[in-house]
Amino acid sequence: MTTTFDALKLSETIEKLVVKGLSRKYYRVARGGRWYGGIATADCCGCNLRCVFCWSGVPRDHPGQVGKFYTPEQVYQAIKSCALKHGYRQVRISGNEPTIGREHLLKVLELVENDGLFTFILETNGILIGSDRSYARDISKFSNVYVRVSIKGTSEEEFSLLTGALPSQFNLQLQALRNLLDYGVSCHPAVMLSFSGREGYDRIKERLLEIDPRLAKEIEEEYVFMYPHVAERLRKSGITPKIAYEVRSIPEELI
Repeated sequence: MTTTFDALKLSETIEKLVVKGLSRKYYRVARGGRWYGGIATADCCGCNLRCVFCWSGVPRDHPGQVGKFYTPEQVYQAIKSCALKHGYRQVRISGNEPTIGREHLLKVLELVENDGLFTFILETNGILIGSDRSYARDISKFSNVYVRVSIKGTSEEEFSLLTGALPSQFNLQLQALRNLLDYGVSCHPAVMLSFSGREGYDRIKERLLEIDPRLAKEIEEEYVFMYPHVAERLRKSGITPKIAYEVRSIPEELI
């Protein structure tokens, strides 16, 4: 029998490993990519979920063993230089969960805001924003932030199976969307659908409708990309996706 964990408690544990004052641990601070039409990315260490389909390896599972601490200024300068080099208009922190280390993230957002050159795409599982409304309030102070809340599965049971976290914490992701909308933050839901049938899709759509009809219309479908280490992780878990894509054949609409 698999033991579930409390994602909020894990957040506290991970934060102690990856946050030091205003500095945060990263394993890579500047890479370009075609996502969102072109974006500069800094990859952080540490997450509060344990998704079976995650492409992050050691930086997620053993964040104390890899990476270096960077100040918000160092991170922003790295992604700014990358973005300017490639002509990107968007930047982000990815790789793991960027909302761990709240003051660090808010300082990065402040630097992006003050420069006025880019839109910051905040990719998050929403757990911490859903558990504390004031996090959404703080994000709302910045005009050039767009939040993508990545919902893991379509129900409490599916969420727990895929992430290992308590089933009830599925609702923190939905609450994150409520909190963000309440404070006027631009956002949309991305839902992992690789393990769900049509019934699951309809189920999550109904729940999003209850929050705001616009969210149900703006669902971004998310599917597993079968990197070799992702395929191995899924094999070990004994969980098989209904829909997945090989890395070389990812549809353009998913990029």
